[in-house]
Amino acid sequence: MADSKKVSKEQDKKKEKAPAGTAAEKAAENETACEAACDCGSSSDDEAAKLQRDLDEAKDMLLRTAAEFDNYKKRSEREKLQVSAFVKAQTVKALLPSVDNLLRAADADASSPDYAKGIEMTIRQLMEALDKLGLKEINPENEPFDPALHEAVMHEEDPEVPENTVVQVLQKGYMMDDTVIRPAMVKVAN
Repeated sequence: MADSKKVSKEQDKKKEKAPAGTAAEKAAENETACEAACDCGSSSDDEAAKLQRDLDEAKDMLLRTAAEFDNYKKRSEREKLQVSAFVKAQTVKALLPSVDNLLRAADADASSPDYAKGIEMTIRQLMEALDKLGLKEINPENEPFDPALHEAVMHEEDPEVPENTVVQVLQKGYMMDDTVIRPAMVKVAN
């Protein structure tokens, strides 16, 4: 009851200060009506507690999300390392038969007529294994010079060949998919 008398006195003071019918008077009336309709003291405490709970929940959610993301990054890195190790192992496994044949060739009699044939077969086996892994040969002879695929180490003056044409491959180049592993070392016509 004392609160309502206090509110009433404040209203009277506001009315005295503001001229009748002004915006200040209307605002004072609206404020008084709001205060009378609800008990703002306990309501603001409840609202503050609710906001604090919401803030605590948001902080907790943020911390959980950050922890989950950190775990995801660690798990992804582990999986990437496992995949890398698996790919390396499969690559070596594909090359081992050729290594075995080269070791046999090292122990074989080099003067035997079958020696050169065995070396050729081993090279063919090795190239087939590399082809299955996706390795492609860059053989640009008689093609236009492409600095993305070729490395020019020599130039030759030849009026019969168009300018910037590869006239000789000194060392084969290789690529996997669209990535150049090693450019072809070539001689180019000027």
